Amino acid sequence: MAVPTFVDRVTLHVSAGRGGHGVASVHREKFKPLGGPDGGNGGPGGSVILRVDPDVTTLIDYHHSPKRKAGNGGQGAGDHRNGAHGEDLVLPVPDGTVVTDMQGNVLADLVGAGSELVVAQGGRGGLGNAALASSKRKAPGFALLGEPGEDREIGLELKVVADVGLVGFPSAGKSSLIAAISRARPKIADYPFTTLVPNLGVVRAGDTTFTVADVPGLIEGASDGRGLGHEFLRHIERCAAIVHVIDTASIEPGRNPLDDLDIIENELTSHGGLEDRPRLVALNKVDVPDGRDIAEMTIDELRERGLRVFPLSAASGEGTRELVFAMAEIVAASRTARPEVTPTRIVLRPQGADGGAEFTVTPTDDGYVVRGEKPERWVRQTDFANEEAVGYLADRLNRLGIEDRLMELGAEEGDTVIIGDPHAGDSGAVVFDFRPSIEAGAEMLGRRGEDQRFTEDRPAAQRRRAIQEAMEERAEGETRADVARRLDLGDTGPTSYEIGSADDPDWLADDPGADHDEDRER
Repeated sequence: MAVPTFVDRVTLHVSAGRGGHGVASVHREKFKPLGGPDGGNGGPGGSVILRVDPDVTTLIDYHHSPKRKAGNGGQGAGDHRNGAHGEDLVLPVPDGTVVTDMQGNVLADLVGAGSELVVAQGGRGGLGNAALASSKRKAPGFALLGEPGEDREIGLELKVVADVGLVGFPSAGKSSLIAAISRARPKIADYPFTTLVPNLGVVRAGDTTFTVADVPGLIEGASDGRGLGHEFLRHIERCAAIVHVIDTASIEPGRNPLDDLDIIENELTSHGGLEDRPRLVALNKVDVPDGRDIAEMTIDELRERGLRVFPLSAASGEGTRELVFAMAEIVAASRTARPEVTPTRIVLRPQGADGGAEFTVTPTDDGYVVRGEKPERWVRQTDFANEEAVGYLADRLNRLGIEDRLMELGAEEGDTVIIGDPHAGDSGAVVFDFRPSIEAGAEMLGRRGEDQRFTEDRPAAQRRRAIQEAMEERAEGETRADVARRLDLGDTGPTSYEIGSADDPDWLADDPGADHDEDRER
């Protein structure tokens, strides 16, 4: 199987690095039992960047290795140590590379050495508990997870950046001409379609240096897919001038220079976007007697069309100097009128599903679907194995107004709420049961890593609530301890007593059937 040496179209799968997780840590030092949270943040993941490199002329590396991934961010650590940044992955691409998505939409047109496109952004690092501490949450028992990096499939299409493009029928002598006027050494043979890939040559004329592209031969119907030309017509889209190379010594019946020119012009018109480019006509192979005669018969008619015509021979070099200086003149004028291209850095930031709003809530048959950059990012950062982290997420969603919006739409406790894309599989969305909540604050203290809103069945919590309710109906002079004791005994006995007396519930609780009077006398 032949190994390609020139590739101008590839599909590339890029994955940015994941952000490192934050860490929940408490400072520990001798004689400082309450040192406070000191968990560091996770480092951001590396991004995938396309950068124009003048030394790269083909996309063949990505043809052989179509999957690329940047480095992950490092995890945070205690003592306020942040994780390392993930290493960016810089992919060199040729000048003139067009980046598209899988639907064919153009994302960027990379022209100019050094131009960059951040095609996949690295994930953010998660915050450690030191960064999450606040006046209400002084010692968080949780940290945020790092976000996954962007995962994207893109198309790379190379449009050769050349100043002059040579077009014409197969075997018209385009490769011979570029070899005669530059140091390029393309394959030259006496059969059609010798040139299978564009060839570039550097030409110098006086003080002007420019590049010339030899495009594979065109035939009638090339713009519709016939022959090879339809694959390479895009390579002359960036040319400042087009040179028609016409074979004046063709032995094919029915061929003549005027018809060849008309056919190629029709193909360029069908391709579109080339109507404003200056044209030059090179009548090649005048070193052949019949070729010179045919050139002399057609040159006047071509000039009547307003075209500059140059009879020449790529084999002997006759007339090539005049053509080179004519091309240099057009290139110099084009460069003067063209604005200077400065390297740019482009970051792909596609519009989210929320359409620019902070979030949207849509009632569906499966439940209420919440979409938005913030809520979806917060869900990805939450450690659902930690109740306090889930409570923190509930607080953030509530402050954003999602609960109010759900209630406006008629959501009731127990209804299904989906945050994220419900059609993206298990990793695309998180499903909750709607339950209106209150924000956690200093009054809602619990053990580290727990949120009391998720531990309502704990016996201690039930007892505290029962005591609080009974305090509203307590008798005069009854203390909280009396109420608690009364609830523990399960009766409505006296609220005050003498220790060791018959009313002392501690004696009664030991053995209700015993003779405690005798015990007290002893």
